[in-house]
Amino acid sequence: MITSMPRVQSETKPFNFERDALSFPNELDWVYRENAETGKMNFAQVDPAPDYIHHCFVVVRVAKQFFLHARFDASAEKVDQKTYRELVREVLSRSPRDLEPDPRRVVIPGFADLRSFSTAWKTLIKDEAGGSWQSYVQLGNWRMILPFTRNGHQRTVDQLLTELKADWPPIVHIVTFPIITINHALLIYAAHETDTTILFDVYDPNNPAESGKLTYDRATRTFIFPATNYFAGGPVNVYEVYHGLYF
Repeated sequence: MITSMPRVQSETKPFNFERDALSFPNELDWVYRENAETGKMNFAQVDPAPDYIHHCFVVVRVAKQFFLHARFDASAEKVDQKTYRELVREVLSRSPRDLEPDPRRVVIPGFADLRSFSTAWKTLIKDEAGGSWQSYVQLGNWRMILPFTRNGHQRTVDQLLTELKADWPPIVHIVTFPIITINHALLIYAAHETDTTILFDVYDPNNPAESGKLTYDRATRTFIFPATNYFAGGPVNVYEVYHGLYF
């Protein structure tokens, strides 16, 4: 479904992966590993068990809330933990669906960007961001059970490109259903078009160290997500979340 464009201010700027992504990952409780004898990918439990898992929707939502509603001022003096906690709570109380005018943005003093701020105050941000349950009850999860069509994928692509041109980084749910081999959230921040494909640059909350990719094949009108340490790679269904009344 295509919705109206989000309300954006005239002086927006693109999402910058190096500045606007969180420094910490949504951790994995299992990973794919190649079987040396068969060459096939098998999955195994992570040992020792991580303590910040199933937060993929939470992590990208937080990144978008800071992108929309915060402004960092590295020249200002740093403040204490109590004040930073209050500022983080104010940012996270605002909707990831609406962009406030710049004068109303929450000013985060003493840091240049979200990546450096989240490096220094990782535990605080995790504590305030919300639990893994928020990934399971995300408003748009109902959509995954309905059929996806090639025409629907094309409409999704058109919407994503429109939003990116407005410097509005959409968050998408990528999923395979009913056999769920991936159930994940990504933030898209750029697109590169050719005659045959559209290559989307994505912030993958599982890997904050480097930019990820999501490909759209124009001929088949299919999204393809590459192999990672948590997905064997292949076609996926994609739809936008954290926008509109029902997603």
